[in-house]
Amino acid sequence: MKRSLFATLFLLAVGLGLSAQQSGMPAPAAAPKCDIGMEQPLFKTLPGQTPYRIPAIASTHNGTLLAITDYRPCGGDIGFGRVDLRYRFSANNGMTWSEELVLAEGDGIKGSPTCGYGDAAIVADSRSDEVIIVCVTGNTVYSHSSTTRQNPNRVAILRSHDNGHSWSTPQDITESVYSLFDGSRLGNVNALFFGSGRICQSRIIKVGRYYRLYAALCARPGGNRVVYSDDFGRTWKSLGSIHTSPAPEGDEPKIEELPNGNVVLSSRAWGGRIYNIYSYISRRKATGVWSEPVASAGVQGGVQAVKNSCNGEILIVDAIHKKSRKTVRLALQSVPLGPGRSRVGIYFKPLYSQLYYRTPSQFAADWKGPYEVSKINSAYSTMVQQPDGRIAFFYEEETYGQGAAYTQIYVPLCIEQITHGEFTAKMPRKNLLAPIKKTLSPQHR
Repeated sequence: MKRSLFATLFLLAVGLGLSAQQSGMPAPAAAPKCDIGMEQPLFKTLPGQTPYRIPAIASTHNGTLLAITDYRPCGGDIGFGRVDLRYRFSANNGMTWSEELVLAEGDGIKGSPTCGYGDAAIVADSRSDEVIIVCVTGNTVYSHSSTTRQNPNRVAILRSHDNGHSWSTPQDITESVYSLFDGSRLGNVNALFFGSGRICQSRIIKVGRYYRLYAALCARPGGNRVVYSDDFGRTWKSLGSIHTSPAPEGDEPKIEELPNGNVVLSSRAWGGRIYNIYSYISRRKATGVWSEPVASAGVQGGVQAVKNSCNGEILIVDAIHKKSRKTVRLALQSVPLGPGRSRVGIYFKPLYSQLYYRTPSQFAADWKGPYEVSKINSAYSTMVQQPDGRIAFFYEEETYGQGAAYTQIYVPLCIEQITHGEFTAKMPRKNLLAPIKKTLSPQHR
């Protein structure tokens, strides 16, 4: 794969231990020059061959990028037959990637709780080498009436203690998640799954050893639910009352933490997103209330997904306003711009103060952009900030011809690109531009 001249010289300078002045590069704490990265097809779906679907990506504690996707021998969604989870990793900010590796392999046996594994949601702990993936497992289909509380869409978790170097076998946690909502006035949950892509970790709330995790659930009946964990996914609890849904009409959801520590839900909807906000009364006890959901398509300057309903990602990062040089929290929201599932792109919104996000209506309004990532048919997307400050954007595209759905594409994007030059990246607190010491190798096949 080709490397840009800037990236090659930069890595050489770091590897030789040169100072910023000697190498001619910016000091580590400063925003890096926008290095335009090359789009890379990490998992290719070619006409007539086994398809890949559902992107998920994380940046680990030591700076490794992990890209995960479904590999679908059954040809369809998880639940219809054998589906595997596969992954690749990069130790150099996405310039080169490992070979394709098997994370979890379905047995393809009809009715088996291990028939398939798919729809991965991932998070890497910000303070340790732990990584978890939560996924759907088994041979039940989310939308089918035969999938019930007694015969549910199953949930599994995989865990790594070494930044994705090795993985546990999948552990079934179905009952511990479903039982959270037993007795709800909305009715028991008959089917659910964790929204694929990125699980959110708090930057603010730490109870015990870990910073809090948030995950959004697609559930029926009653729409979305949100769960949290203070022990890095070993146990989960409902965020808010089990008797209310933050988005009764919501579909596949994502979750993110706002600058004030409250939580915003972003849910798939026809024409855009549904937003809602959980406002804390007590952060430590996780008590609070959900507001009323708001559809982005119905507010001024709202995120628009023309003639489609499709999963996207929400991410909030630190950025620098280039004219004022002031630091601001910058919200990013990806969707297929349309019409239909085409032209995946990214909207952005600077959150200058709480007036921009105190209520769902305020958050849903006045987005800027969008920046068009793909010009052809494209669908799901996710993103995370990588150690060099760029956005690791991972999305689905019909790269190799109409009907070849979908190749999983990675591209590193500068904040300048996404915001049309209005903002630049502020380097993450943890500057991980130094070479990664540990070389990853597959331990779990």
